[in-house]
Amino acid sequence: MFYINDIYQNEIIINKSKFIATIIPINNIIEANQNLAKIKEKYFDATHNCYAYIIGDNCEIQKCSDDGEPQKTAGAPILEALKKNNVTNILAVVTRYFGGTLLGASGLIRAYQGATIEVLKKALFYQKELFLEFNIALSYKEYNSFIKLSYINITDTLFQSDILVKAQIIASDKDRLYRDLFNIIKDKIELIFKEVYSLKKAE
Repeated sequence: MFYINDIYQNEIIINKSKFIATIIPINNIIEANQNLAKIKEKYFDATHNCYAYIIGDNCEIQKCSDDGEPQKTAGAPILEALKKNNVTNILAVVTRYFGGTLLGASGLIRAYQGATIEVLKKALFYQKELFLEFNIALSYKEYNSFIKLSYINITDTLFQSDILVKAQIIASDKDRLYRDLFNIIKDKIELIFKEVYSLKKAE
């Protein structure tokens, strides 16, 4: 799945109607509703503020609204555009200012889906990467060898009689870490890992 980390906006004109598409990163329904309220307040004079959102690493939560447009001509096409782009934790709102020309059901579907697709083209996408965070106590000699392991990201260090280190590794480096620690400490060690997710730019 892909994620966005910023707000993006794009505007298109179709038969004199203005469609302003906004996509916003969200983490839960509360954030979705809060951001939707802000959009509706900003564009209070718009004819429609149609929207869709997807939440969850497995897209568990999905919702869409036509906001007064004919049924399934606005919210559903917006949602479909999000799904086709495999993006989640996102709110998409397409604001319409009616230009006086009726577009018909098929025209509305193309307009709302097209507006969403165009704003998604502007977005920088990310993917979640799983890191494992752990704490370890090392002697000064062990520490000097430990810091040479280039795949380890040290986030905190406390120098006492031993050196207390907080660090992170990519989840796939877990076995490699245990092998290297055995060579450094000359004994088996069991670490307690905490899963931490981070966003990296999608390739």
